Amino acid sequence: MDSKSQNIKLQLSKISKSFGKKKILDEIDLNVFDNESLVVLGGSGTGKSVLIKTIIGLLSPDSGTIFLDGSDITHISKKGRDNLMSRFGFLFQGGALFDSLAVWENVAFYLIHNKYMNTKDAKEIASNKLKDVGLDDSVMYLYPSELSGGMQKRVALARAIVNDPEIVFFDEPTTGLDPIMSNVINDLIIKVRKELGSTTITITHDINSAKKIASRIAMLYQGKITWSGNVTEMHKSNNAIFNQFIRGETEGPIKLEIRRR
Repeated sequence: MDSKSQNIKLQLSKISKSFGKKKILDEIDLNVFDNESLVVLGGSGTGKSVLIKTIIGLLSPDSGTIFLDGSDITHISKKGRDNLMSRFGFLFQGGALFDSLAVWENVAFYLIHNKYMNTKDAKEIASNKLKDVGLDDSVMYLYPSELSGGMQKRVALARAIVNDPEIVFFDEPTTGLDPIMSNVINDLIIKVRKELGSTTITITHDINSAKKIASRIAMLYQGKITWSGNVTEMHKSNNAIFNQFIRGETEGPIKLEIRRR
């Protein structure tokens, strides 16, 4: 479906964020449409993680406005923020599982500590979510240290979707994984969006992952969205910055920062 005919789920208007004298986000305008898979591409240090943290309220923008379903969520109360977070799911780059908790406790953490659900019901939901990401009950009582990197990512994904969120954020979901496991994670991201009807926002520098999961791609460079389009359009782009990035070329408008002593 043409994005122009879809409802806008999330809208960023003139969002800026600086740390000291360094401007990370520079008046970003970005629409995210309902049930789409948006991938934000960019190199290390370009502000991708800052963008996500600003959207979910972990960071406050210096200026600009963020709308969710047409409502301003930029500066809402703590109670409003807590309610908002119940609509989001988040897969952290390193998984961020709790080492001292068993797998099922990690997955059910939100249900028990935020929804105050009883252990029996929370454990049943955790089991179902683990099955959704291709893991059976044999991993329920294992600890994160007993899992491979790929299994940890899948457990983290099960935790991210435990409350059937409207929007799921993925922070570099394939980093540190081999090509096969990266494809497993990519397939699960696609599966989550289709089965939950969720909107997904993924930040990554992995071109192959972006091509597979994206319904639309946006390129973040020097604090601005420099290019946006679908996967078909990316191969026809005449944007020099975007083309250099997706081709991995060392020569072009993107200059490598080299620290000198």
